[in-house]
Amino acid sequence: MLISVVKNLAGSLWSTIAVVVIISTIAVAISVSAFGLRVSGGLALYFVIWWILLFAVLPFGIRSQAETGEVVQGSEPGAPVLPELREKAIWTTLVASVVLVIAAAVFPLAGL
Repeated sequence: MLISVVKNLAGSLWSTIAVVVIISTIAVAISVSAFGLRVSGGLALYFVIWWILLFAVLPFGIRSQAETGEVVQGSEPGAPVLPELREKAIWTTLVASVVLVIAAAVFPLAGL
């Protein structure tokens, strides 16, 4: 069910941007209000987590041109056919939000 919701939300650039901004704002607000982070610290931590997770999520579901047999002349055969970057941005945002809240909750336990 969540997969179909993400596919629908990734239908346009503007809906993808809206989802990413809304979920990111909620995650940073939770980490700031519940766990005592500053806004700048929450944004910085979220930014780092989001970019690291983006590079972890990018390879999922990728099929190369060589695997599908649709190699475009003049391009790399290993290039992806459909990278689905909008969906991956939403998935990255969802996972990064959860990781941010967990990290912010663990900071006081670690004495940070």
